[in-house]
Amino acid sequence: MEVSASYTPDGEIVSKINAGEKDLFEILIRRHNGALYKVGRSFGLVHDDVQDLMQEAHIAAYLNLGRFESRSTYKTWLIRIMLNKCYHWNMEKVHKLRSAFSEASHTGKVDFIETSPSSDGNKEVLNRELGQVLEKCIEKLAPEYRTVFVLRELEGLNVHETAEVMSLTEANVKVRLNRAKNMLRKQLESWYPKAAVYDFNLIYCDQVVANVFQRI
Repeated sequence: MEVSASYTPDGEIVSKINAGEKDLFEILIRRHNGALYKVGRSFGLVHDDVQDLMQEAHIAAYLNLGRFESRSTYKTWLIRIMLNKCYHWNMEKVHKLRSAFSEASHTGKVDFIETSPSSDGNKEVLNRELGQVLEKCIEKLAPEYRTVFVLRELEGLNVHETAEVMSLTEANVKVRLNRAKNMLRKQLESWYPKAAVYDFNLIYCDQVVANVFQRI
């Protein structure tokens, strides 16, 4: 029986994959790429790094599908994996910076790595001027507010799901969201359209699908 990507629940797709229908994992990748991309961008990561972490998150999810339990939705479970990937990526980056400056303190020389603007594919992904303005406003938020805002307002997770994936209390989620909105209201004259912010282009979605299936 053919599985519809639009109407088949994630849990049913997971069961079919665990039963041997490996190709159906593509549905889960495409269905949740947008959510993972928003999470990665909310950490301030550039497009290429986010795409790499998305692939790692999908692979980790695939390898652990047998351990997935229906106590939470597949989406929140996958987002939690992505959050862990982002946290670890940031910690590794901090460690590398500390090592570089520690070495510089002994040698008296600091090597700066030049980053080409073209390495950030954000300009290619966000093709609307308004979306770019909104993204800049969101990026000015502190990370703890930015991630809650992205999960609640852009990705549509409820308070309980957001609290679950971020290991916060529901009250804390509400407080952070309200503060984030108040900060944004000071920057924006009108309310934000959700679809315009942190879009993940179909071209990149195809790349993620191809790369994940090559590795699993």
